[in-house]
Amino acid sequence: MLKKTLLLAALLGTSLLANAHDYRVGELQIEHPWSRAMPPVAPTAAAYFVVHNQGLEADRLLSVQTPVAAKAEMHEHMHADGLMKMQQVQNVAIPAGGAVKFEPMGYHVMLFGLQQQAKEGERFPLTLTFEKAGKVEVQVVVLTEAPAATTEPATQDAAHQH
Repeated sequence: MLKKTLLLAALLGTSLLANAHDYRVGELQIEHPWSRAMPPVAPTAAAYFVVHNQGLEADRLLSVQTPVAAKAEMHEHMHADGLMKMQQVQNVAIPAGGAVKFEPMGYHVMLFGLQQQAKEGERFPLTLTFEKAGKVEVQVVVLTEAPAATTEPATQDAAHQH
């Protein structure tokens, strides 16, 4: 009986944790915000998540903010002249009925001027401002490795870090 109770508690705890890490604003769902744990001396960090647009109209992510960094910017990786480059973007379109992944080697949020690097298991707030849906604050969890759900063969370049 104790084993069944513990198993049930573990399963419920996992599902509650998973549900608690998805956020909604308007027709948008923000799935599993996370950041990779970095060495204490690293000057920057990056945040990742997936935005699903379940609406009939496109939206745009206009800005990102967090109290843990002096500056937060949206960036993307691009191939240019045979090199991989990172550049700031002013906004990111979220297509109607579609999704945009903020992931390593793609779109991501760069955090500059950190007060201190977060450690594995810690969380920090990140406010996303969308053109139509408005603002939503999410909690970014710090992990040593990318979550399995967002790790795909094209993005498993763990050697690249900002």
